[in-house]
Amino acid sequence: MTTAPLVHAFFDTATNTVSYVVQDPQGRACAIIDSVLDFDYASGRTDTASADEIIAFIRENDLDVHWLLETHVHADHLSAAPYLQEALGGKIGIGHEITVVQDTFGKVFNEGTEFQRDGSQFDQLFGEGDSFHIGQMRGDVLHTPGHTPACLTYVIGDAAFVGDTLFMPDFGTARCDFPGGSAAMLYDSIQKILSLPDETRIFVGHDYKAPGRDEFAWETTVAAQKEGNVHIGDGAAKIDFVKLREARDATLAMPKLIIPSLQVNMRAGNMPEPDEDGKTFLKVPVNGL
Repeated sequence: MTTAPLVHAFFDTATNTVSYVVQDPQGRACAIIDSVLDFDYASGRTDTASADEIIAFIRENDLDVHWLLETHVHADHLSAAPYLQEALGGKIGIGHEITVVQDTFGKVFNEGTEFQRDGSQFDQLFGEGDSFHIGQMRGDVLHTPGHTPACLTYVIGDAAFVGDTLFMPDFGTARCDFPGGSAAMLYDSIQKILSLPDETRIFVGHDYKAPGRDEFAWETTVAAQKEGNVHIGDGAAKIDFVKLREARDATLAMPKLIIPSLQVNMRAGNMPEPDEDGKTFLKVPVNGL
């Protein structure tokens, strides 16, 4: 029998991000997926309210954090993984193609040689077919690039955490116009997810409440995606999906927090090193994105 993990969702309204605590139903072990560090761009100030909500939940339920998992280097919110790790423990994991992302954006942000592009800021780099454990639960790793080169899907029991690769069926799929993105690659990655059993629960990384829907949502199934996803459902052909995705991407503005998010998240949620006076700065590449 496939394990059904206990999944607790935390929705951040400022960035439409869903973070998850995934718990072994037979014990105290858990993982935190795609955490959020609050950031006000206008003032340059961070806040830990979203992360503190997760910390409170973990402590109230006496859970033991084994993993702090990132589905990819997010462009729309900052990760709170180091803050959570300091408070709760656990290892920070991401896809091994993070090195490609670090190399790409290390150049965009003109990072010096002191910025390591080998993924060493993370505790674990996962590749296709790797596995890990959360207590007695096994997690399996699918490499699902397209949105970014380093995107992963974590399959934990009967649940798949897909990050930005898929949204709710009525909203569609991830954009593919960031450096290293590919609509054709995304199509292939989605087919990999849709090859999971129909009853597999899919947990998405964001929800934007598609027109006509009153409530935010983040849980669906493989069967529902196959049947009703507005971009990829009902057996959409690859050539048609790529045409639709690329046309849609051409109309999209950059995410509001892409500049700080990329610089922080490619460092596993850490800020750039402070200067000699102890002050921390983020760069804005003019016409760089």
